[in-house]
Amino acid sequence: MTSSPPRRLQAPLHQWLTAHLAVYLDRLPESIDPTVPLATYGMDSVCALSLCGDIEEEFGLAVDPSLAWDHPTVGELAAHLAARGVDATDRWQR
Repeated sequence: MTSSPPRRLQAPLHQWLTAHLAVYLDRLPESIDPTVPLATYGMDSVCALSLCGDIEEEFGLAVDPSLAWDHPTVGELAAHLAARGVDATDRWQR
């Protein structure tokens, strides 16, 4: 049985991811639904690679360049990163 990451870790990750993606997608953060595939908002390979670079730099976590395609929504990305131990509690506002 696979356990899901604690919700207390996922909420700040949602916020951090949404804030960064909003810049790359040229959208307001509140317009990004965490259940909608990011490709719907126009995410392309440049955006996906930039996000991976941000994650690696911010959290010191090596991620595969296909991360955003393997976990195509903010919700799925947050759950995956939280399961890998990423905690953005104090970082999402940067």
